[in-house]
Amino acid sequence: MAAKEKTLVGVIMGSDSDYPVMAEAGRMLEKFGIGFEVEVVSAHRSPARAAEYAETAAKRGLRAIIVGAGGAAHLAGVVAALTTLPVIGVPMPSTSLNGMDSLLSTVQMPGGVSVATMAIGKPGATNAGIFAAQILALSDADIARKLVDYKKELDSGVAEKSARLKREIAEKK
Repeated sequence: MAAKEKTLVGVIMGSDSDYPVMAEAGRMLEKFGIGFEVEVVSAHRSPARAAEYAETAAKRGLRAIIVGAGGAAHLAGVVAALTTLPVIGVPMPSTSLNGMDSLLSTVQMPGGVSVATMAIGKPGATNAGIFAAQILALSDADIARKLVDYKKELDSGVAEKSARLKREIAEKK
């Protein structure tokens, strides 16, 4: 994160072992020029720290929080219960269930405690960064423009892959 960027998004996780996955959210936020902070906060091992983080996030200028958690995956729900900011959950593939337990724990919030839940693992973290950018783009034209450019990049990438595949097929004939 560049020093000049205002910190708008929190990227938190239940353990430092989740960082290789959650780094993908940071990569996307950087792509859109969005300042973010990274913290390890556990709903189970440091509940007071989790509560303080959630309760002070808006006052500190955050506009959204991306939360990665594995196993019982209570962190996103705890954070969502304690803030009015958008909370985006990323289930971690951290147990023998390959993240299905985390997915179900994150997506099954009771009415009144909303968590936008992404896919398990790195694709989910990538999408969480994009989703946070989409939320911020509602009031930031620069981020909105970068999102349009990103969609064009995705489209160009598909066209390039199609052309390359056609060439490879033609060469084999």
